[in-house]
Amino acid sequence: MASGDVIEIIGLIAAALTTSGFVPQVYKTWRTRDVGGLSFWMYLALFSGTVLWLIYGIYTESRPIILANIVASTLTFIMLVFIFIGKFRR
Repeated sequence: MASGDVIEIIGLIAAALTTSGFVPQVYKTWRTRDVGGLSFWMYLALFSGTVLWLIYGIYTESRPIILANIVASTLTFIMLVFIFIGKFRR
Protein backbone atom coordinates (compact mmCIF):
# COMPACT_ATOMS: atom_id res chain seq x y z
CA MET A 1 0.00 0.00 0.00
CA ALA A 2 1.43 3.39 -1.00
CA SER A 3 1.95 6.04 1.67
CA GLY A 4 -0.61 8.26 -0.06
CA ASP A 5 -3.21 5.52 0.36
CA VAL A 6 -2.40 5.23 4.07
CA ILE A 7 -2.78 8.98 4.51
CA GLU A 8 -6.11 8.88 2.61
CA ILE A 9 -7.36 6.09 4.91
CA ILE A 10 -6.24 8.02 8.00
CA GLY A 11 -8.09 11.06 6.68
CA LEU A 12 -11.26 9.06 6.03
CA ILE A 13 -11.17 7.53 9.52
CA ALA A 14 -10.58 10.95 11.08
CA ALA A 15 -13.44 12.39 9.03
CA ALA A 16 -15.80 9.61 10.12
CA LEU A 17 -14.88 9.98 13.80
CA THR A 18 -15.08 13.77 14.01
CA THR A 19 -18.21 14.06 11.89
CA SER A 20 -20.08 11.32 13.74
CA GLY A 21 -19.76 13.42 16.88
CA PHE A 22 -22.53 15.67 15.56
CA VAL A 23 -25.06 12.86 15.22
CA PRO A 24 -25.94 12.43 18.93
CA GLN A 25 -26.61 16.16 19.35
CA VAL A 26 -28.83 16.31 16.27
CA TYR A 27 -30.72 13.21 17.40
CA LYS A 28 -31.16 14.45 20.98
CA THR A 29 -32.35 17.86 19.80
CA TRP A 30 -34.76 16.30 17.30
CA ARG A 31 -36.11 13.92 19.95
CA THR A 32 -36.45 16.42 22.84
CA ARG A 33 -37.12 19.58 20.82
CA ASP A 34 -35.07 21.37 23.50
CA VAL A 35 -32.81 24.05 22.06
CA GLY A 36 -32.61 26.20 25.19
CA GLY A 37 -28.94 25.51 25.87
CA LEU A 38 -27.76 25.73 22.26
CA SER A 39 -26.06 28.76 20.78
CA PHE A 40 -27.31 29.88 17.38
CA TRP A 41 -24.15 31.94 16.83
CA MET A 42 -21.84 29.02 17.64
CA TYR A 43 -23.65 26.78 15.18
CA LEU A 44 -23.66 29.55 12.59
CA ALA A 45 -19.88 29.94 12.96
CA LEU A 46 -19.45 26.16 12.81
CA PHE A 47 -21.64 25.92 9.71
CA SER A 48 -19.69 28.71 8.01
CA GLY A 49 -16.41 27.00 8.86
CA THR A 50 -17.54 23.63 7.53
CA VAL A 51 -18.74 25.21 4.29
CA LEU A 52 -15.35 26.91 3.88
CA TRP A 53 -13.59 23.59 4.61
CA LEU A 54 -15.81 21.98 1.99
CA ILE A 55 -14.78 24.59 -0.57
CA TYR A 56 -11.14 24.02 0.39
CA GLY A 57 -11.58 20.25 0.08
CA ILE A 58 -13.12 20.61 -3.35
CA TYR A 59 -10.32 22.92 -4.46
CA THR A 60 -7.60 20.57 -3.17
CA GLU A 61 -9.53 17.46 -4.30
CA SER A 62 -9.31 15.91 -0.83
CA ARG A 63 -11.99 13.24 -0.46
CA PRO A 64 -11.79 13.04 3.35
CA ILE A 65 -12.23 16.78 3.71
CA ILE A 66 -15.04 16.87 1.15
CA LEU A 67 -16.96 13.97 2.69
CA ALA A 68 -16.52 15.11 6.28
CA ASN A 69 -17.63 18.63 5.55
CA ILE A 70 -20.62 17.65 3.43
CA VAL A 71 -21.88 15.67 6.40
CA ALA A 72 -20.81 18.21 9.03
CA SER A 73 -22.31 21.19 7.20
CA THR A 74 -25.56 19.27 6.65
CA LEU A 75 -25.80 18.35 10.34
CA THR A 76 -24.91 21.85 11.55
CA PHE A 77 -27.46 23.31 9.13
CA ILE A 78 -30.10 20.99 10.60
CA MET A 79 -29.12 22.20 14.08
CA LEU A 80 -29.44 25.81 12.93
CA VAL A 81 -32.95 25.08 11.66
CA PHE A 82 -33.86 23.38 14.96
CA ILE A 83 -32.49 26.34 16.95
CA PHE A 84 -34.17 28.93 14.72
CA ILE A 85 -37.57 27.20 14.89
CA GLY A 86 -37.22 26.40 18.60
CA LYS A 87 -36.31 29.94 19.62
CA PHE A 88 -39.39 31.36 17.91
CA ARG A 89 -41.80 28.77 19.32
CA ARG A 90 -41.30 29.98 22.88
